[in-house]
Amino acid sequence: MTMRGKDEKRFWLLKTEAAEWSWEDQAANGGLSNWDGVKNKQAQKNLKSMRIGDLCFFYHSGARARRVVGVVTVAKEWHEATGAVDVMAVGEMRRPVDLKEMKADGGLQGFALFRQPRLSVVAVPVEVWERVCELGGGFQGDGKAAGGGEED
Repeated sequence: MTMRGKDEKRFWLLKTEAAEWSWEDQAANGGLSNWDGVKNKQAQKNLKSMRIGDLCFFYHSGARARRVVGVVTVAKEWHEATGAVDVMAVGEMRRPVDLKEMKADGGLQGFALFRQPRLSVVAVPVEVWERVCELGGGFQGDGKAAGGGEED
């Protein structure tokens, strides 16, 4: 098992049914929420592995819209009392990235989202993170302008 450095940022994908908790709900809540209600042991293990500053794709699941719509950051690590981590909105994707688009991209083959589609908290390798961000034109707050340059 590889230990990560104290300052090494990791990346994740958090799934939510848009009807239960949408990107709009996250933003309307001051951007801060408890990510709770996760019952699957592997998903809980992933939540417990998160560290402050890690970035997470905010992914809408469900029949109508399976896509990455935004990015949140871990604001508070796992707290046993509530069985949750706190996440803070960073920014909306400049263009949502649909599941079909991700599956069709050769650079994303083998992504755990495809191998374990029912898992609600998924680790995202850095190369997958970068490719999904590229497909979506980045996200608001990433330090890049919509055209790919630096934000003012």
